[in-house]
Amino acid sequence: MKIGNKVFELGKHTYIMGILNVTPDSFSDGGKYNQLDRALEHVEKMLVEGADIIDIGGESTRPGYTVLSDNEEIERVVPVIEAVKKNFDIPISLDTYKSTVARAGIAAGADMINDIWGLKHDDAMAAVIAESGLPCCLGHNRTKPYESFMEEVVADLEETLRMADRAGIAKEKIILDPGVGFGKSHENNLEIINRLGELEKLGCPLLLGTSRKSVIGLALELPVEERLVGTVVTTVLAVLGGCSFVRVHDVKDNQHAIRMVEAVRNSSGLKL
Repeated sequence: MKIGNKVFELGKHTYIMGILNVTPDSFSDGGKYNQLDRALEHVEKMLVEGADIIDIGGESTRPGYTVLSDNEEIERVVPVIEAVKKNFDIPISLDTYKSTVARAGIAAGADMINDIWGLKHDDAMAAVIAESGLPCCLGHNRTKPYESFMEEVVADLEETLRMADRAGIAKEKIILDPGVGFGKSHENNLEIINRLGELEKLGCPLLLGTSRKSVIGLALELPVEERLVGTVVTTVLAVLGGCSFVRVHDVKDNQHAIRMVEAVRNSSGLKL
């Protein structure tokens, strides 16, 4: 899969998507990087530590988040996309579920769209992505309760893939995100991390995004600032579960974990 100028060898390595929240209210790093200079410094740090993609988001998606107007979100993300594009050679993902924001971000230089609603929040999103020809990450999210959890997650993602196909988005340009933390209970989140392998039948590379999330906080009874070890454990599970990407805040530690798991997995006579 090609994202921006970089070719990703899927199935051979788990790549890191580094998180850049340019928001004042993100659950774990709100307000840290919403000034341009600080945002660029953080991008440089993530690059040095091994990030393969930078995911830029202008609206927090934490529980109880403040919904922004399209224009407010555009005003936050477009200058950052342009500045990162100008200063660094790394693929840029735009984290948005709004088609107007996606269109503005694409015009500013975004190489990929990361939609946590899997095309289901905004009726125009699929067409915008298809028209751009860019790859996309499509997440699982829903508001209704489950009767048979994993079966319904798979069915929901299959519906997302049908929507993408109807719009003209090539399947080889789609990454799927099981949506840990979105429309799921704590038990649901634990279960889907444990059953990642069952999503391989959908035929798309997977991205796991658990970094500092409540699934870790609840399991370990720890606040956001103490969830690094728990995040690293889920990254190891992502590698073992066949994920091609992980989306994280702490790039260095997660990159070390990936390298270690892959070193053992790829060594002669050993198999994980």
